[in-house]
Amino acid sequence: MQNEPVEVTLKVTDVFERLGVPYLIGGSLASTLYGMVRTTQDSDIVAEMRAEHLKPFVSALQDEFYLDDEMIADAIQSHSSFNIIHRETMFKVDIFIPRPRPFLQSQLARAQRQTFTFESEVSAKFASPEDTILSKLEWYRLGGEVSERQWRDILGVFKTRAGELDINYLQKWAGELTVSDLLGRALKESA
Repeated sequence: MQNEPVEVTLKVTDVFERLGVPYLIGGSLASTLYGMVRTTQDSDIVAEMRAEHLKPFVSALQDEFYLDDEMIADAIQSHSSFNIIHRETMFKVDIFIPRPRPFLQSQLARAQRQTFTFESEVSAKFASPEDTILSKLEWYRLGGEVSERQWRDILGVFKTRAGELDINYLQKWAGELTVSDLLGRALKESA
């Protein structure tokens, strides 16, 4: 995994940890961690930010990132997303403020801390391999089932983590998320 995306992303998750905001890193950084390496233009963080987090979040990151506090406030209020851009590298971090739902609680509870060594040792919470697959299946479906990149990410995690995945967990949540057919297809194609 290239260092720049991880290092920039960990600057953001460090602030979430200091503010006590539940979060996890998902998307392509998680699928690369568990599956096949690929380059990425951004990172995805799911974070349960609330209005009281806005000012300290902006204050902590405004020197290193381009950010728009009104856009962030809107995203918090509407449970949508916003992005911030690292000034030095122009790397983009997308932050998703989800609506409360059982799958989110499961993802946050199962998030796995991963440690990296750069100039010092740093760590952050990543979606589990199973939740990475489920989220990507859900995004694949929402995107009209046309993204080759999303599908490759899904298969990459299946192939790399073969024998380690909790298939019962995958089947349970695939049913809840209405992606059981896609899960079945991915299991066949990755065998």
